[in-house]
Amino acid sequence: MVPVMRKVILIVLDGLRYDVARTCLGYMEGLVAAGRADVRKLTCELPAMSRPLYETLLTGRRPVDHGVVSNGVVRRSVGDNLFGRVRAQGKTTAAAAYHWVSELYVSCPFDRHRDRILIDGAGDITHGLFYWDDAYPDSHLFADAEWLIRAKAPDFLLLHPMNVDDAGHKHGGDSVGYRNAARLQGDLFARHLPGWLEAGYSVIVTADHGMGDDGNHAGPTPEETEVPFYTVGFRIEKAALLQQIQIAGLVCRLMDIDPGDMPAFGGTVERL
Repeated sequence: MVPVMRKVILIVLDGLRYDVARTCLGYMEGLVAAGRADVRKLTCELPAMSRPLYETLLTGRRPVDHGVVSNGVVRRSVGDNLFGRVRAQGKTTAAAAYHWVSELYVSCPFDRHRDRILIDGAGDITHGLFYWDDAYPDSHLFADAEWLIRAKAPDFLLLHPMNVDDAGHKHGGDSVGYRNAARLQGDLFARHLPGWLEAGYSVIVTADHGMGDDGNHAGPTPEETEVPFYTVGFRIEKAALLQQIQIAGLVCRLMDIDPGDMPAFGGTVERL
């Protein structure tokens, strides 16, 4: 029997590749060492680009299937998505995320004066705080998420920081700047995760794609496609093969909601 965890936070660290996560996310690795979290390597879908993989993470479909195959495909999501499935069960959703998430699940094109703040929305996302500057400080975004959790207590929250990806594009995936941006994430987790766990949330930490040494991503190299997948408060059986297209279904499984047309997750889950 799968334990029902009710409330879930999905954290997508944009552009964080697996090897750097394992060497720079000190707090997360401390949780793993203490048996309070689990981690595995995940291979992202292709192309290894942001907007296509936001849609993959939140719909359970590959880019070649959902049609958002480029960052330049700017349109609303079509079909079932994780926010919508949660809402269909009478639960609330929230996002502290890049404005492309708003374009996919709220309103397209994004109007920074109209769409920056969403409170008590009637659509797939109930509450949202969105940004458009890649250098918007992750410390501020974690504070945005903290406000959403304390003020609105959503059943499902997406937190999507951008500074690791921004540093990778500026300095390359094998650089001091990129690794230090990842280390900052570890410190932000140390500051915020204990309170979120205390509030009853289970937490997933992953990335949309990795980062090449040359400061870009799109293709099939390990640096561009291998990303971390941490679970805090629960774990998936080691033998279970997890694909990026199953993450939305896993969240539905944890929250005991119907995934609709999204791929269901059939593996074994246990509390830590």
